[in-house]
Amino acid sequence: MKSPAVWGKGAFRRQSAPPSYPHRASRGIISATVPTSTVDPTTGKIEGEPYMRAVEPRARIDSVDLLRGIVMVIMLLDHTRDFTHWAVFQFDPTDLARTSPALFLTRWITHFCAPIFVFLAGTGAYFQLSRGKTKAELSRFLWTRGLWLILLEFTVIRFAVLLNLDYTFLGAVQVIWALGWSMIALAALIHLPLKVVGAFGVLMMVLHNLLDAVDVQQWQGPGSPVPSAAAKLFMVLHESGAFPVGDFPSPVIFVLYPLIPWIGVMAAGYAFGAMYQLEPVRRRRILLRVGLAVTAAFIAVRALNFYGDPSRWSVQKSGLFTALSFLNVTKYPPSLLFLLMTLGPAMIALWWFERPIRNAFGRALITFGRVPMFFYILQWYTAHFIGIGLHIALDRPVTLGPTFGPPPANFGFGLGVTYAAWIAGTLLLYPLCRWFAGVKARRRDWWLSYL
Repeated sequence: MKSPAVWGKGAFRRQSAPPSYPHRASRGIISATVPTSTVDPTTGKIEGEPYMRAVEPRARIDSVDLLRGIVMVIMLLDHTRDFTHWAVFQFDPTDLARTSPALFLTRWITHFCAPIFVFLAGTGAYFQLSRGKTKAELSRFLWTRGLWLILLEFTVIRFAVLLNLDYTFLGAVQVIWALGWSMIALAALIHLPLKVVGAFGVLMMVLHNLLDAVDVQQWQGPGSPVPSAAAKLFMVLHESGAFPVGDFPSPVIFVLYPLIPWIGVMAAGYAFGAMYQLEPVRRRRILLRVGLAVTAAFIAVRALNFYGDPSRWSVQKSGLFTALSFLNVTKYPPSLLFLLMTLGPAMIALWWFERPIRNAFGRALITFGRVPMFFYILQWYTAHFIGIGLHIALDRPVTLGPTFGPPPANFGFGLGVTYAAWIAGTLLLYPLCRWFAGVKARRRDWWLSYL
């Protein structure tokens, strides 16, 4: 989440089953051999020695869960920084004129979270189809869950961030909003051929920066002109910004996550799911080659410095800061280069993770990856209340949520405290996530698939 000090440009300136393959045993089973494991239904612990076998209905793919678990834990770091670090109300941590390398990299590593989260949500939708859902059943699940996620964004998650019920500010809609709308779009897209869905997603990611040339009127706050309906729609689709829903003083919404290209990211992730129907050796080879190619494309296109991101890199005061400038790509909305930078290494990670995970740390991360929405909701409350508790305990000013006025004096702590709070939050969440993973393993209630 961005600091309110840097929000916006204006007022808050600061088909039935998938195609069959010869090696596929039957409908309803992903027949690729991948590392899998089971969950003890009473404790939620991942039990037994991991081994290689065909993935049966409801079995989990460890490599996917491990990657998802890693990005969920890193996401908690970002939100812990939001509530504990002294600079959060002062400047954007990627502002090279004011940041430090440690602060920049603390923010930069969290850039991997949202793209991988959305991409793997699309992949998970494909897995559901492969495990036996019809397209009609999957489509209904996607649009109903999408609506549910949008509702969560404006209620449970908004309260976790702001700790108030004053809806004159509706909130800053973030990744769950984008995930919800992307699921609704995917509910329609899955009825197209898989190659068409994949091409749609890739083209949206590649071409959407052509819209950077369009710059709509931003709202500058009370007393300034309210953007037109067309400008508001464009902000929802492609340009971050805040605006009153109607004429001011109607409730104000800040669109932090425009829907383009997130819809494309999920569509590409859905098509990517077919990778897990390939023979294992071939799949691993493709994962590595595609991951390296996407990462190389990021380096090459970024070096050219003419397309793929509205922010150009430049030579800085030192070689280190020049490298940081090269990595400093745009997240709101995510540029082509942002997506290449994050999704390429994600595919390399999936290649690397296709081996048995025998250590306790890796198994714990897999547990987090098996309950991503449950973890996502709880980590907001965990980060916020840890931040409040630290400020109270150390006699610092307490803010319940983002503020649009001057930053409070003596607010926040250094990165050491932020990292310690993050580790504490992760440890606190693990038993809860292990318990809920056990609930999902032993029960088949329909509502569990919505969390």
